[in-house]
Order: sequence, then structure tokens, then C-alpha cells
Amino acid sequence: MSLNSTPSSERLHIGFFGCRNAGKSSLVNAVTDQDLAVVSEVRGTTTDPVSKAMEILPLGPVVIIDTPGFDDAGGQGGIGDLRVRRTKQTLNKTDVAVLVVDASAGMNDYDRELLEIFRQKQIPHLTVFNKCDLLESVPEDNAEEMWVSAQKKLRIWELKERLGRLAPKEDPNRRIIGDLLHPAQTVVLVCPIDESAPKGRMILPQVQTIRDVLDAGCMPLVTRELELAESLNALKSQPAIVVTDSQALAVVSKLTPDEVPLTTFSILMARYKGFLETAVSGIAQAKHLKDGDTILMAEGCTHHRQCNDIGTVKIPRLLQKYTGCSLCFATCTGTEFPEDLSPYAMVIHCGACMNTDRDVQYRMKCAIDQNVPFTNYGITLAQMTGTLERTLRPLPAIHALL
Repeated sequence: MSLNSTPSSERLHIGFFGCRNAGKSSLVNAVTDQDLAVVSEVRGTTTDPVSKAMEILPLGPVVIIDTPGFDDAGGQGGIGDLRVRRTKQTLNKTDVAVLVVDASAGMNDYDRELLEIFRQKQIPHLTVFNKCDLLESVPEDNAEEMWVSAQKKLRIWELKERLGRLAPKEDPNRRIIGDLLHPAQTVVLVCPIDESAPKGRMILPQVQTIRDVLDAGCMPLVTRELELAESLNALKSQPAIVVTDSQALAVVSKLTPDEVPLTTFSILMARYKGFLETAVSGIAQAKHLKDGDTILMAEGCTHHRQCNDIGTVKIPRLLQKYTGCSLCFATCTGTEFPEDLSPYAMVIHCGACMNTDRDVQYRMKCAIDQNVPFTNYGITLAQMTGTLERTLRPLPAIHALL
């Protein structure tokens, strides 16, 4: 996959945090070498987090995030409080945090509070003292701090190199499906084309799985569920595995011979994102739901909802039929995810293909810490259609949890 086409969820997310007029936006513009953020002498010009996907040497594909001033706790109608809350939400998807401090003013209590939040969330971070050109003498850098000038473009390249060294190292063995395959095997990928499919393109998990199949030296055969039977019959030998969209699982499981391994894109993505075990344990708690319980349907992105939307129509209908209970449903989309999950009996998340690993892990840990079962759309559909056991067989360690 080229750098320009790297999904945002797979990019290094670097967030710039600090107080108003510390020069966060100026530093963002210096690092990106473009006018990504609005710069003004007026305190608090940045009112919402601003994100931009780009390629920056020597960092590679990244998402740069400029945030509002963390010290802006006032404001008419509680706007300042909202800015601070959004800054904290941004940290949930931040891989590397940059605390920007006005070198001429020094650190204050807000800066120290941010540092403590970085440490609590275990986010790799660097404190950058901006406006060092205003100092009579510039202190030496240390392991956690460095001095730069965004306006004079002083030591910006050194800053980018430091950020690159802070970036979490990618696990070379982390695969979507490639570790389950042997070279030259055939993999059948079932991709329904219905009213929810994006026009003229495929959804991200399907594209990523195709690429991983190719990287494994295998042959992807992409088909709709309508042509699955013909596709299987056309093969000289059985495929290594069939992977399907969860919404077609009931149909595909009937058409796929039982001896052929079968799973779903959603299960593979949950494994890739690191929450499959939690999701399987979470859906097991569905049998304990009771009348009046509220389920949070959480989605990592926003989209136009169809009349038969999976999160607001299909799963709620199936879940109420499965449990025999009268349930209530709430939704959250995009970056919004409630810190307090006490009103909910369960969280059912989307496939999380648009969420960073850190964001998904944060959401999962919020649920675990509050003893709220956490699962995802695909696991729920598999359980509701009676196919969960079969779709977990290709993953023996997870299958053993059933």
C-alpha cells in the first residue's frame, strides 16, 4: 500500500497539546511545512482539534493533530470546558503526544496536568519549549525535553527525528490473515454489494484483507454471496478459507462446506485490533440482558444511515429476538465515546476499521474497568445467527474460549 493511500487508522497519530499562545499551531505548521493550522496573536484561536493526514519525512505517513488551548476552561456557555474535554478525547487516539510550552514563560500547572495525563494514559511524549529564540541562553536538550523556535524554524528537523524515535514500533508478525495461510493457497472473500456498500469502491477491511492475502503469496478470489456456490464449484480444490462480510454470514455458512474453514472480516479485524478475546467474552453476556437494559451501539466513523442500517436497525432487531427482551438502544459515532458507561448493559462496537489501535484499546478498557460487556457488530451477528462457533474454528486459541 502506498504512503498516500495508507488509511488514517494505520498512520502514526501525533498530537500537539498545551496552553493558549504556547505556539502549538505555529509549531504544527513548521513541522508540516504548510499552513495546516490558523495562527493568530489572539489567544484561543484554535477552537476544535484539527487533523490532517500527510507524509512527513523522516516520519512517513502520519496524522497531525492541533488541539485547543488546555488552559481555556472558561468561555461563554461552557465552550472552554468543551475544548478541554475534546482535547482529552483526542489523547485517546494519540500515539505520540507533544507538549508545547512557551519557553519564555516556562511550565505552569496546566502543562504539568497534561504531562500527568500523558503518563496515566501511557502515551509516549516529548515536552517542546517553543520560542527559544526569545531566550538569552538555550538549555541543553534531555531525554524528555527539547528547545525549538517555530517562527525561526530552528531545530524543527531534530524535533521530527525525536518524534520518529518515540513512535511505537510495529509488530512485524501482526497480520490480518496472512499468518493463517501458506503460499499459493486460494482464499475466497465474500463481499456483498447491497444498499450499504459504498458506490464504486470496497470497504476498508475488505481492501486490507485482499492486500494481506497477496502479501502472503496467496490468491484472493473475490465474489458476492450470490455467486459463491458457482465460485466454489469453479475451483479445482477447496480454498484454504472463506472470509465473508458478517451481514451475509447466515447465507454463506449454508453454502460453504463444513470442512472448509469459515470466518468473517469483522472477526479478523477484531483480532488485528487486539480485542477479539474481549469481544467473544462480551457477547456471551447477552443471555443475561433483561427488559429495559440499554445497549450502546458505538461506531468509529460517521456515515449516512440506510433504512436497514446495521447498527440502528439490523442488530437491535436481532438482539431483541435473540434475548426475548424489550431493550433500549443508544448510539455514539466518530470521536464521541462516553467515559461513563454505567447507563449501559453492553457496548457493541463497529468493526473499528477507522479507529486507531490506541482508540480501540481505550474504549475496550473503559468497558472492562466498568464491568460493561464489550463486543462488536460481527461477533454479535455471528452469535445471533448461530455461527459463532464455526467462524472461530480457524482461530483455535479464541475458539477454546467458547
